Amino acid sequence: MTKANFDIFPFHPVLFDVIDRLKFSYPTEIQLKVIPAVLDGNSVIGQSRTGSGKTHAYLLPLFNQIDSNKREVQFVITAPTRELATQLHDEVKKIIHYSGKDHQWISKLLVGGTDKQKMIEKLKEPPHIIVGTPGRILDMVKEEAVSIYSAKSFVIDEADLMLDLGFINDVDQLLVRADKNIQLLVFSATIPQRLQHFLKKYLENPLYIKVDDHFSPETMEHRLIDLRHRKEADIILEITKTIQPYLAIIFTNGKEIADKLAADLQERGIDAGLIHGGLPPRERKRVLKDIQNLRYQYIVATDLASRGIDIKGVSHIINAQMPKEEEFYIHRVGRTARAGMEGTAISFYQESDIKLIEKLEQKGLNFIYADVKHGQWQDAKPWNERSLRTKKTTDIEKEAWKRVRKTTKVKPGYKKKMKKQQESIKKQLNKKSKFKK
Repeated sequence: MTKANFDIFPFHPVLFDVIDRLKFSYPTEIQLKVIPAVLDGNSVIGQSRTGSGKTHAYLLPLFNQIDSNKREVQFVITAPTRELATQLHDEVKKIIHYSGKDHQWISKLLVGGTDKQKMIEKLKEPPHIIVGTPGRILDMVKEEAVSIYSAKSFVIDEADLMLDLGFINDVDQLLVRADKNIQLLVFSATIPQRLQHFLKKYLENPLYIKVDDHFSPETMEHRLIDLRHRKEADIILEITKTIQPYLAIIFTNGKEIADKLAADLQERGIDAGLIHGGLPPRERKRVLKDIQNLRYQYIVATDLASRGIDIKGVSHIINAQMPKEEEFYIHRVGRTARAGMEGTAISFYQESDIKLIEKLEQKGLNFIYADVKHGQWQDAKPWNERSLRTKKTTDIEKEAWKRVRKTTKVKPGYKKKMKKQQESIKKQLNKKSKFKK
């Protein structure tokens, strides 16, 4: 089956030039399904894994519909974090740059942490495109610095994270101030039940597009290491002797754990960056700049940071702790093996993680059970083989104790004699067990 080219879409010639300059060869599955729907003016709920190309699935058709002659807001893109909004705006600017001087499209980035008065001044001439965080866009609308009523389309990117961070109310307030017939484009890696109420409020008959082509990219390897009461930093130190990552993200379950792990790694001579929602905005910005400048090979991060920031060039994911839910595992490992690149996910697990591992295996994920010692990878037995062996041993021990003759008279050293008898019976039972095999 031959792949479709972008020329199947009725884009203006300028957009085909943009696509060539972006070096896109073929549309991804989400793009094949979303682009025609957006061009037809449908509201869409798009669900696909991270790195599937959903950003350009809405950007390209929205740009196709801009009327350059009208100096008014024509579409709005919202994102849950300023970092993600900035990265989306970078993609917008790239399209504007590649479109050439004949198309004077204007965009504005509206995020917190910037001078409010300067922003109001810059909005005196309304842009065609607004990209930003819901709170800051709402600020500007309330200040009457900009109106979004003229917008034909409204994008909610990373909708589930928007909900988790409590920004969905700001989105709600923005949509109240928009045209009631606005085209709503909602994109998310997951659509949790709590989001359904919001979607039903604004979407009557949306086109629901779910692309579940691969639970995990085929180019990714998943390794599992049994933690076994060891320190995460010690295992990571051993791993660093076996891999040469372009960039590795080390995920933890919480800000405090991230802080401690980053400090532990520094103690062991690993210069690891640290990024999570608890860092001050200026510090987050500095770390991101350092990451972009390739100062770090290793970054310790939390789940919120992983969803709200698109870090390029990640070759390895290390889960210092397994996440609590399947979706978070998907989000984490989705940071690597993007755009056809290869990737490796290495996860440390404990007994409490076995249910999650079972669920992931049932979804078709193939784990390689391994360990790393003296700077070398070693094969390890899967958790279920070990647990079966342990259970069998325990059963034999119980049976051996049952067969030990109990004495009514307690004499000195009786416990040792009983233990010796139990060991002898256990050996016999083990021999019988081997013989049966």
